[in-house]
Amino acid sequence: MEGLRRGLSRWKRYHIKVHLADEALLLPLTVRPRDTLSDLRAQLVGQGVSSWKRAFYYNARRLDDHQTVRDARLQDGSVLLLVSDPR
Repeated sequence: MEGLRRGLSRWKRYHIKVHLADEALLLPLTVRPRDTLSDLRAQLVGQGVSSWKRAFYYNARRLDDHQTVRDARLQDGSVLLLVSDPR
C-alpha cells in the first residue's frame, strides 16, 4: 500500500499562486510535491518573470531554494510571496 501511495504522489499536482509584491501580480503555477523552489523559479522565468534576486516567503517564513514543495508544506491553493531579497 505504501508503494502505491508513493507511486501516486508522482502524479499529484498542486495549483498554487505566487504573489509578486513589487509588481502587484498574482501568477498561477502548477507544481509537484517533489519540485524545489528552484524549479518554481524556472517556471516563473518561463513566464517572463525575473525571480533570481528575490526571496520566497510562505506563512511569514523565508524558504530556501533547495526546499521541495513538500518540505515547505505547500498545499493546493497556497500563495507564496516573492519579494526583493534584502541580502
